[in-house]
Amino acid sequence: MTLSKTPPRSNSREERLAQRLRENLRRRKAQARALNEAGQDASAEAGVEPGADPAAAPLGETQV
Repeated sequence: MTLSKTPPRSNSREERLAQRLRENLRRRKAQARALNEAGQDASAEAGVEPGADPAAAPLGETQV
C-alpha cells in the first residue's frame, strides 16, 4: 500500500474563490462609499444640492 505524501487541502478551490470574492466585494463597497462621501463633500463646497444635475445650470451662469 502506497501512501500519498501530499497533505490534505484545508480549503477547496471553491471555498478559496468564494472567500476572495467576498473580500473583493467588501473592498469595492468601501471604495464606493468613500467616493460617494467625497462627491457629497465636493458638491457641498460648490453649493450644489445632492443629486442635482450640475449640467442643468441656469442660463447665464458658468459652471466651475
